[in-house]
Parts: sequence; structure tokens; C-alpha cells
Amino acid sequence: MDRLLVNTSSREQLVNITTPTQGLITQRGWRDGILTLFCPHTSASVILAEGNDPAVGGDLLRNLRRLLPPDQTYLHQGNPDAHLKSILAGQTVQLIVEQGQMQLGSWQGVFFCEFDGPRPREVWAKFKA
Repeated sequence: MDRLLVNTSSREQLVNITTPTQGLITQRGWRDGILTLFCPHTSASVILAEGNDPAVGGDLLRNLRRLLPPDQTYLHQGNPDAHLKSILAGQTVQLIVEQGQMQLGSWQGVFFCEFDGPRPREVWAKFKA
């Protein structure tokens, strides 16, 4: 298993990790197979999203904030809105790798979603040929 390190700079943020993910594939010499990315944090996620227009990330965060505001009454204490946002966005992404390249749609990118930062984070990566 490999790890991508992600440092976030605000409480809620999308970080484009497409380039570091491809860099890991290239560095490890992975050619053909499936790359699984897993977020081991209960208040963060990893997703595929529109990668060319940064407004998409802002729309996602704004609408998740509207659905799950941090100042709402929740049964558990601490950062409950972040936990629920993480559940909705998901912890795992699987990517097809062919000839050493991630196979993404024309506008897709890989993003780390922070819902309770800023803090250092990890994305775990496992490749299966």
C-alpha cells in the first residue's frame, strides 16, 4: 500500500490530487490494472469530479454546507456535519490504469474533499494488476 499526503488549508476544501495520483502510478511503474484510492478519515472523502472548472468544487461544498450546516443540532458532538458530508461523498474511488495512465473522462479529476480541516491528511493507494 502507498500513501498520498494531502495538506489542507481551510475547514472545507477540495484539493485536486489528479497529478500526484498519476505521479504515484508513474513512480511505481504500474502499467495495467485497477488503482483503488481510499480515504481513511471520517471527516474527509476522495471523489471523481469535474476537474476543469473550479466552480464545481465550490458548488459541491456550498450545497453540502446547505444540506448539513455546521451549526445544526446533531446527536453527536464535535464535527458531526463533517462526518455526514464524508459519508455522502464516499471514501473510495477505483481507477482503471492502462499503459501507465489513469483512464479518466475528458473533464474528470481526482479530488480530496476536506470537511474538518485544516490538517495533514492521507489517501491510501492500492494497485492490483
